[in-house]
Parts: sequence; structure tokens; C-alpha cells
Amino acid sequence: MCFHLFLFFSFIEWAHKILSSMEDNVMDHFRLLGAVEALAAIFKIGSTSVLLNVVPLLWNDTSTLIKSGIAARSPLLRKYLVKLTQRIGLTSLPHRPATWRYVARNKILGENFSGHETSDCDQSNYPVNMNSCNISQEASCLQEEDMDVPDIIEDIIELMLSGLRDTDTVVRWSSAKGIGRVTSRLTYSLSDEVLSSILELFSPGEGDGSWHGGCLSLGELARRGLLLPISFPKVVPVIIKALHYDVRRGPHSVGSHVRDAAAYVCWAFGRAYYNRDMKNVLEQVAPHLLTVACYDREVNCRRAAAAAFQENVGRQGNFPHGIDIVNMADYFALSSRANSYLHIAVYIAQYDGYLHQFVDELLHSKICHWDKGLRELSATALSSLVRFEPGNFANVLEKLVPCTLSSDLCMRHGATLAIGEVVLALHKHNYAISTDKQRVIAGIVPSIEKARLYRGKGGEIMRLAVSRFIECISQAQVSLTEKIKRSLLDTLNENLKHPNSHIQNAAVKALKYYIPAYLALMENKGVNDIISRYLEQLTDPNVAARRGSALALGVLPFEFLTKGWKSVLMKLCCSCEIEDNPEDRDAEARVNAVKGLVSVCETLSEAGESSDFFSGEDGLALFPFIRNEVMCCLFKALDDYSTDNRGDVGSWVREAAMYGLERCTYILCKRDSINKEEGPCDSSNNDQISSYFDASLANDLVGSIVKQAVEKMDKIRESAARILQRIIYNKITFVPHIPYREILEHIIPDEAELDWGVPTFSYHRFVQLFEVSCYSKYVMSGLVVSIGGLQDSLKKASLSALLDYLQTTVTEDQDDSRVLSLSTDILWVLKKYRKCDRVIIPTLKTIEILFSRKLLLNIGAQTPVFCASVLDSLTIELRGTKDFSKLNAGIAILGYIASISEPINTGAFSQLLTFLGHRYPKIRKSAAEQVYLVLLENGNLIAEDKLNEATEIITETCWEGDVEEAKKRRLQLCEIANLGTTQTVNATQMESRRVVERRPASTDENASYSSLVGSAGF
Repeated sequence: MCFHLFLFFSFIEWAHKILSSMEDNVMDHFRLLGAVEALAAIFKIGSTSVLLNVVPLLWNDTSTLIKSGIAARSPLLRKYLVKLTQRIGLTSLPHRPATWRYVARNKILGENFSGHETSDCDQSNYPVNMNSCNISQEASCLQEEDMDVPDIIEDIIELMLSGLRDTDTVVRWSSAKGIGRVTSRLTYSLSDEVLSSILELFSPGEGDGSWHGGCLSLGELARRGLLLPISFPKVVPVIIKALHYDVRRGPHSVGSHVRDAAAYVCWAFGRAYYNRDMKNVLEQVAPHLLTVACYDREVNCRRAAAAAFQENVGRQGNFPHGIDIVNMADYFALSSRANSYLHIAVYIAQYDGYLHQFVDELLHSKICHWDKGLRELSATALSSLVRFEPGNFANVLEKLVPCTLSSDLCMRHGATLAIGEVVLALHKHNYAISTDKQRVIAGIVPSIEKARLYRGKGGEIMRLAVSRFIECISQAQVSLTEKIKRSLLDTLNENLKHPNSHIQNAAVKALKYYIPAYLALMENKGVNDIISRYLEQLTDPNVAARRGSALALGVLPFEFLTKGWKSVLMKLCCSCEIEDNPEDRDAEARVNAVKGLVSVCETLSEAGESSDFFSGEDGLALFPFIRNEVMCCLFKALDDYSTDNRGDVGSWVREAAMYGLERCTYILCKRDSINKEEGPCDSSNNDQISSYFDASLANDLVGSIVKQAVEKMDKIRESAARILQRIIYNKITFVPHIPYREILEHIIPDEAELDWGVPTFSYHRFVQLFEVSCYSKYVMSGLVVSIGGLQDSLKKASLSALLDYLQTTVTEDQDDSRVLSLSTDILWVLKKYRKCDRVIIPTLKTIEILFSRKLLLNIGAQTPVFCASVLDSLTIELRGTKDFSKLNAGIAILGYIASISEPINTGAFSQLLTFLGHRYPKIRKSAAEQVYLVLLENGNLIAEDKLNEATEIITETCWEGDVEEAKKRRLQLCEIANLGTTQTVNATQMESRRVVERRPASTDENASYSSLVGSAGF
């Protein structure tokens, strides 16, 4: 035993040296952490009689160290020091439990709902009667007045209270637990002083760390029964404030950890106290807990508040509608913020006592929140509560109107949105707003514009809010004066020209409801002025104006379009095409033009059915126009492959065009079905009427979309496959005349969960359409772009699908029919996309890959025909090109063709030799390598006795060197191969002659430099 004490005191001396050294280096720091942690562990399990001897020494070191700069830089060290401090305090105090503490009973959940209140009184517990409570507490205090409290306890408690203000959560949490443990050894009077010190942490001048630490310590005191019910009047208001603690700091706020800790305190209350003591507390706290559970921004706070409410309902019992609310606001339902705001809160608001609390929270905290998305959601949430007390919300509008001109951007943005949503909700619930209030509401937007709140920071946000506000009052049909009508229309037109796409879309949505509500009875001149304005803006140099006007035309009502629909459609068709001037090109404007074009067609076709529009010639001409002009325009839009620094921006146009083709297809098919039901009025027009959507148009439609379904962009492929799926299986409007529908249904099944965007899945399905002649060319024109593209994974998947398809020729059919049709499709692509490098380059790469796998070179009599056609295309494509990938692919193809034993090989070899004198050194070298390989595989091109000489010229010449030397060597090879020089050099000589003609008379470099200096005035 003495030896153990000797070791203990030796360790204490060593620890004293470590704690007092305060050396600031890495090794000493880790040694210091270990020493403090070891001391804390010793004081946890050591003998009190032994530890009391070393308390003064270690407390001295601890109190000094925790105030040093070393501890200020290390949260872990501060945590261990706080832990050691509390255990020193526990060691110094006598081991006597506080007789005054609150002792909660252990209850079964079922007892809370049994209704036998008499049994509660029989339980041994803290007295419920407040007078007896005071008497009991006073008796305990008198009994414990003689308790000796060491002097260091006050310093220890002070240190732990300061730990509650620490910047790190682990230190605050350790301090809170320490205060709970030390307080359990104190008298009631001392514990009350500790509670008062804790409540001082909740003063307005304290930071979020103090509020968080205070909540944690209150939770610990409540959990241990050290917070008596007599203190509830002081504690509960503080907890309610903490539940809503949210302090704005710059563009964000802090306080989520405080709200989470406040919910922990409420949870501890539910577990620690008797239901009669908690009844009043729960009535105060429950609405605030549910407010946090429904409307807090952070999911952890929503879940913590719901858990606290659930704990109180389960343990306290007899809470009105508690079980129903708990079942609705569960852990998973609260994970979605939108679900919490728009569904759970609405469900809870139907019960008494929650509606006004929810409305106050939204009005005072949420519609002015720093998060823009939360403000928008709060405005919608506020409108969803209108159903319970519409009259009260009419008064809410009066409070919100002045806030629309607030200097705080968040407040005026949220207030504008909230007014619009509430007005719309009141209209939906058939509540009539008074004329005076309508006049005030109508003047909100002019007041915002008069205050110039569109300018500067937040102008775009206010434009969005104003557009949504106009949309809401238009649907609610708030009465407006003529002046305000013109003002709001000008506002929407300005927003339509804004470069921000979100503002444009919001303005378009508002315009969709504004025009029918306020401008439907406008005279023809006013209607023509509006349409003419939007049509003129379609050619405006400002791209934002073009984008907005195209969308605006798409939402015009039927009455505005009946007379001038043809000019509107023609203008929109022209706007869908790529602009001639490169500086005017804008992909977003073309996308919007496509959307506007299709929307106008739908408006005319749908509204015209319920009117006399189709009874006249003008109306009957609509569907032929859609078929002949609009559909053709959309097919052209599918060939939009324009690019800029953002990449393939043409894909946006193509995707919009595919959706447009689908919708126009439904328009034509629906009209065809109506014509069939009504019967032809005139037999002479029967053929014309029944041909709105025929087999030819169906073939072009499916083929064009299939082409997009096998190209290189995952999103486009998935969209194309989904569109085809809807067209084939549409149950509302049947699409007839689709060629080979059964094969398409086999390839594209009616299943929703297919991964069409995955290349390994989609390509293997769509290559089966090579068997259908009317679709094979479309598939090939899209597939070559993927096979010859730059992305390795896509190239591998598409090539694998094609090779697997061709492999079945050998395993099943034992003929070359598939390869023959493939060669025909490739030649069609080369002819169709002549001089279009976007398609030609990957096509040449695809041919090179197929040649390397011995495909397309062994197809019998078709081989020379195919090779001759490819050779003709190469002659056109490679002439004058500067694209290295195109030249390399072309040279490789020439090498493969020159290696076969067909008569065509001489022409390929002759073209290959011309590239030995190319101006690019790498191209000369690549051509020389191909020539060498050709001579090794096909010795018939050069006489056997001259083959070694030709091989020697190729291998020993530096083709990346001087171009003139390369041309001489090329001429030697031509002579050896018995090829006329005119046949191989003609193009090069013509090019050289043009260069000589352009070359200045003097070749003296210095002379030209001297003239440059002279002209500069030196």
C-alpha cells in the first residue's frame, strides 16, 4: 500500500511539473493532454481521503493553466481541464445526496391515459401543493445550513460557468455536466445561486455560445431533479426565447445549436417532472415546440422539437390531440422542409391554440428570413393557413402592406410575396376583400417602383416578387384602375427583357393570368399593339428581349391570336433558326422560340375547338400550317448543334424541339380523330383532311427522335427515349401510322424504370433498328457521333453494341446482309453531311475502326463500290482541311483501301502519296507510316525489284523535316510506282502556284522588315 502511495505521489509530482511548465511545442502539448486526461480519470475512481491531499496543488495548476494561451488554442485541453475541475470539486465536497432535490416517480406509459388521478396522490413524490413545497424546501435548507463548503468550490463553479461561454461545444457540454454534478452536492440556497448565475447567461448582451451553454446546463439540472418546480416561472420564459433564438449575422444567421439545446431542455422536463407540475409548463411550451418542429429552417431542430413534444405527450399524458400530432409530425415526415411547412403545420393548425402562434412565427420571423427560399416557402405556408380564419388574414394584410417599402430587403421581399399569396388564398376560399383594401393592394407595385426598389442590391429579387404578386392578384381579380393596369403591364414587359431567366419566367407566368384578367376586353388596336411589340422584339439586338418576347407570345390568350396567328407562327418559326450573324446567335432565344411556337399552336388548337374558329377558312388553314411549316421548323431545330464556351448549347434547342414535336403530334392526331368522328364535309377535301399526320410524317418523327436517342449526351438520349415511349403508348391521344410499331414496342417497352441514360443499356436496344430500313439511316447518323467521339466510355459502349449486332450475322444468318446495309447507311451519312465536320470526322473514325476489325472490306462485290464511294468522299473532305483528326482518319482509311487487292487500291495509294508532301510535318509522317504498311501488305502496287528501293526511301527520309526534301522523295516514289506525276502532284502544284502568286516580289526578309520600320516613322 505504501508503495502504491509512493507511485501515486510520484506521478502527481511529475504531473505538477508538466502542468506548470507550459511549454508550447507539439510533443509537450500531447504530453500535457495525456497528463490532464490521466488526472481526470484518477479523480473519477480514486479514494477521496488520498486525493484530498493533492487537491490544493492540482487546483492551483489547473486554474492557472486554463487561463493560459495554451488552453485558449486547444479545445481538447480546455475540455479535459473542465472535466478535471469538476472532479476536483466533487472530491472536495462530502458524498451526501441533496435531500431537497426533486424525485420523479417511474411510471408506465399506460398510466398516463388511465384517468385515475387519485393514484397519483398516493405516490411518494415531491409535493404538488406549493405551500407544502415551500415548507419542505425551507426545512431542507435549515438542515443543511451547517454544511461545510470548501473555499475552492466557489472558484470551481465560477470556472465552469465561464466554460458555458466557451467557443467550442465540447467544452460547454462538459461544463454543463460538471455544474449538474457539483450542484447535486450543494445545499438548496447555493444551488439557487448557481441557477441565478446560469440565467444571467441568457441576457441580450451574451452571445450564442452562452445561450447554448445555459440551455445545456438547465437540461442537466432538470434531468437530475435539481431544478425545482418553484423555479419554473423564471426558467420557462427563458427556454421559450431560446426555442426561437436566431441572430442575423451578415448574409446568414446563427442559433440552430441554441434551438436544439432548448428542445433538449424541454425533453428533459418531460422525463423529470410529475404531470401536475408540468401541466402549466406544457401549455406554455407546446405551441412553441410545434412551431419549431414545423417552421425551423434546420432539420435537426425540427426533429429535436418534435422529439421533445413526443416525450412530453408520452410521459405527461392527457394532452389534447397529442397522439394525433405525434403520429403526423414524426421523424421522417419532418425531414422535408416543404412538407413540414405546407402539410404538417396545416394539419396541426386545425387544433385550438396553434394557429395564432404559427401565424405570428411566419409573420415576424420567417417571411423576413435571410434565406430567400425560406421566405418564398413561408409566404406559401402563410396562405395555406388562410382556410381556418379568412377574416383574420384580411387584417394581416394591413400589417404587411407597410413592410413592402421597408429598408430591409428581406422584409420587403417577403412581405410582397406574402400579400400576393394571402390575397390569392382569400380569393380561393371565396372571401371578398373590401374595396378600400383592394385599392391599397393595387397601389403596392406603383409604390415600389416610385421608391426605386428595383435598383441596386436586391433589385432582381424584388422583380421576382413583384411578378409573383401580379400573378396572384390577377388570379384573384383585384380591381385595378386603367392607369395601374398600364403600369403593371409595363412592369411585366420590363421584366420580360431582363437578362435573368428566372425573372423572365416569373414575368411570363404573371402575363399568362394578367392579360385574360385585365386586358381581355381591350380594343383591337391595343391588342395589335401588344402583339406587334412582341413580334418586333423577336429580332431585337438585345438577346434578353428576344428570349422574353418569344415566351410572352406563347402565353397570349386565344382572343389575341385569332386574327394574326399566321404572322405570329411565321415569326416564331424564323426565330427558331440559327441566326446568320454569329454575334446575334443565342441558344436560349431559340429555345424560347421553340417553346413559344408550340404553346401558340396548342392555344389555337385547344381553344378553337370550343369556338367558331375552325368553321372559317382561316381556322381550317391552321392544321396544314402546323404540319407543313411548324413541324418542318422543329425538324430543322433538331439539327441545331451550335456550341460556345458553355459547350453544346444546341442540345437545349434539340431537347425543346423534341418536346415540341411530341406536342404538335398530339395536336395533329387529335384533329385527325375529330375529323374521322365528324365525317368529311366535302369529299374533295377528304384526302387533305386525313393527311395531317400520315406515315411519312410519322417516319420522320420517329427517325429524328431515334437519331437523338443514340447520340453522345446522356440527357438527350434519355429525353428522346422517354418521348418515344410516350408517343408509342399514349393512352389519351393515339398516334397512328408509325412504321414497324411492333418492333419499336419490343425495343422500347412500356416500363417507367428503364435507365435510358446509361449507354450500355440504351445502345444495345436501339441498334436493333438497323434491321428496319426506314430507321437505319437515322440510327447510323447518330451512332457514328458516339463511336467516333472523344469520350472513351461512350465510344466503348456504342461500338460494343454495334459489333454485337453485326456479330449475329456470323452466328445466325451466315450472310453479309447486315454489313451490306450498314455500308449503305454509312455512305448515306457521308453524302448527307458532306463538309460537316461535326459528323464527317466521327464517321471517318468509325470507318477506320470498322476497317481495323476487318469489317466492310470483305463484303464481296460491294467492297469496291463502297471503297470507291468512300474514296470520292475523302477527296472532297480532305481537300484544303486543316483539322488533324480529320486528316489522320482519312489517311488511315486510304491506307486500308490501298491494302486490299481490288483495282480501287491504286487510286487510294495515289491519294496517299500526295500527303507525303503535305505542309504539316505530322501529316507527312503519318502518311509515310501508312505507305510503309501498305507496301508490306500489298506488294502488287510496286514492282518487286523496286520494292526495296521504295521501302528504303520511306524509312530513311525525315518526313518531319524540310518540306521541299519531302516533295522530292515523294516524286521518286511516284516514279517507282509508275504513277504519273500529274496524277499525284497536280493538286500540290496548283497550291504552290497560288502561294507563289501571292508571295511578294522581294524575298529579302530584311527588306520587308526595313519597310515596316520605315512605315512606322523611325
